[in-house]
Amino acid sequence: MCDDSMNHYSNPLLERYASAEMSYLFSACFKFSTWRKLWIALAECEKQLGLPVSDEQLDEMRVNVEKIDFDLAAAYESKFRHDVMAHIHTFGECCPKAKPIIHLGATSAFVGDNTDLIQMREAFRLLLTRLIRLIVDLKRFALEYADRATLGFTHYQPAQLTTVGKRATLWLLDLSMDYEAVVSFVESLPFRGVKGTTGTQASFLSLFGGDHEKVRQLDRDVSAKMGFERVLPVTGQTYTRKIDAQAGAILCGLAQSLHKMANDIRLLQNLKEIEEPFEKSQVGSSAMAYKRNPMRSERLTSLCRYIISLSTSPAMTAAEQWFERTLDDSANKRLSIPEMFLAADASLLIADNVCSGLVVYDKMIERHLREELPFMATENIIMAGVRQGGDRQELHELIRAHSMEAGKKVKFEGKENDLLERIAGDPHFGLSREAIDALLKVEDFVGRAPQQVREFIDGVIDPLLERARKYGTGSEAVLKV
Repeated sequence: MCDDSMNHYSNPLLERYASAEMSYLFSACFKFSTWRKLWIALAECEKQLGLPVSDEQLDEMRVNVEKIDFDLAAAYESKFRHDVMAHIHTFGECCPKAKPIIHLGATSAFVGDNTDLIQMREAFRLLLTRLIRLIVDLKRFALEYADRATLGFTHYQPAQLTTVGKRATLWLLDLSMDYEAVVSFVESLPFRGVKGTTGTQASFLSLFGGDHEKVRQLDRDVSAKMGFERVLPVTGQTYTRKIDAQAGAILCGLAQSLHKMANDIRLLQNLKEIEEPFEKSQVGSSAMAYKRNPMRSERLTSLCRYIISLSTSPAMTAAEQWFERTLDDSANKRLSIPEMFLAADASLLIADNVCSGLVVYDKMIERHLREELPFMATENIIMAGVRQGGDRQELHELIRAHSMEAGKKVKFEGKENDLLERIAGDPHFGLSREAIDALLKVEDFVGRAPQQVREFIDGVIDPLLERARKYGTGSEAVLKV
């Protein structure tokens, strides 16, 4: 039997994927307690600038920040059909002395928009700690496997060799760009501040008897109290929705990076070269007991695809706004912004789980190298044959023919690659099998990949992690690991 709790839709982001910390930032408790903190900050600053607000009123508001009667608020909203007015009255019920000065001079966007900006700032700060941990994990992996030669792929066809660590730096580079984009957004994010109904601050100018400087100071002071160094110089009723679009673009970029990395891991798991962690009791398939599916990486790509699709909504909303504001942004914002952050949070948690436990199968990597390296070494073999007195053009044609025949053996007959034996048995090359084998040292085929890994970590990742220490968001604990 299904009870009442099973008779309604539940959001998988909340129940399966995202963290409690991220969920809290978009919860009713965080949202409406922040509204109250904004009303307190407004009243405090208005008092400092000479308006008749008493310490007793402020104290009453401060002790009731968390005492939110949501049932009463719902009753008021049913009556007024307006969520801000409902919560003004609800706050006023528990703060009767302060009731006359709550929301003094403000419009709904004062609490709604400023809270949205605070939520995005705190959500990005939380994502930064997740992103730093992932970068630390991948840094370790890249350094550990900086010298481990592996097949490179272009068009998903075997290409020149690279190293396992060098491939990981490609993921790291993308993520470092995402990190810088998040930091730039957080550090430059402006507050809407105190702007009034259409952004003209007319109500506040009236409150302060036409004193423009006091209105300007109120705007700056409230923003500073809420932890913002910058305040938007002009707004309509709302902050420009381009800020939401910028946030969406950053989350979309992060999703692109994680999706690409997860796809690479899925492909490598198919090759049996690298595998995501697999729990002892984990079931890969209900029918095929032997299977070890890359389920976490698949879940990661799924969530990232959702973020990428959602990111178009804030962009379209920014384009659609009319004059000082229209309300067609509201329902869209309530859905798209929180869900992008929740999905990004879940994605980074999964990515860290995968990358902190990647398993590398050296013998499979060596096997694939043995199968393909003879083809890639042909230019070296030609040059060695020329040094033995051979004609470069003739040897090129011979090696092309030998390669085609060896390829047929592999593809049509499923046999081992016998290209090297064919060349060793061809007198035109004048090379023994031992001489040919000496040309196949894998370290001679990886170029500067090992050096590039260490230079990249030293020059890009380590400075990034050092800068990350200044964020008081848990990053320090991550960096000490």
